[in-house]
Amino acid sequence: MSLFYILATVLIVFFLASAIKVLKEYERAVIFRLGRVIKTKGPGLIILIPIIDKMVKVSLRLVAMDVPSQDVITRDNVSIKVNAVIYFRVMDPTNATIEVENYLFATSQLAQTTLRSVCGQVELDDLLAEREKINTQLQGILDKHTDPWGIKVTTVEVKHIDLPQEMQRAMAKQAEAERERRAKIINAEGEFQAAHRLVEAAGIIHKYPEALQLRYLQTVKEISAENNSTTLFPIPIDLLTPFIKKE
Repeated sequence: MSLFYILATVLIVFFLASAIKVLKEYERAVIFRLGRVIKTKGPGLIILIPIIDKMVKVSLRLVAMDVPSQDVITRDNVSIKVNAVIYFRVMDPTNATIEVENYLFATSQLAQTTLRSVCGQVELDDLLAEREKINTQLQGILDKHTDPWGIKVTTVEVKHIDLPQEMQRAMAKQAEAERERRAKIINAEGEFQAAHRLVEAAGIIHKYPEALQLRYLQTVKEISAENNSTTLFPIPIDLLTPFIKKE
């Protein structure tokens, strides 16, 4: 009898271990009964029929997946390396289990091919300047293709664009030339505004000759304040009268 009780106890323990499962809040269990999907259970305590029921556990947490660097030739024939990161989560555990063998591997491969395809359709300048637009385009394509798998791609971010050394030097020269061009434009604009101010000042002096005398006295004062050792030779204002007198 003791052997019978021992066997019965072992069977009961085996039954309970096989039948009772506890799932975390972020986990779901896709239940297969004799090879066919019956339902998705969880979270919490679930009971399975030993031998008959099989469980596939799926996590609903957000997954951050790194996309390895991809060799890309842009539309303007520049060879670069681009890597990215994608964020996605499982929305339908049943489809993620039965529609694709390994949704993590499949999503990774799809992200790599899509990254090469999208980056190869744009020029380098657009890829550098409009990264947000590229991210949105990548997210839309990936989300469309993974939707039948029960996966939602929420965000795609291009992390790094590795340029050849020759292209980096060329872009540095271009940036330097652009800065010089802007400096020249700003300098020319300043000269233009200064010339306008001088024309306005000349008009005022022509209209009011006394303004020239006041300006002369102000200049003498500024020179004496800057350097006390400077010797000044005052010029009588009367000597300037023929030059500032109205015609």
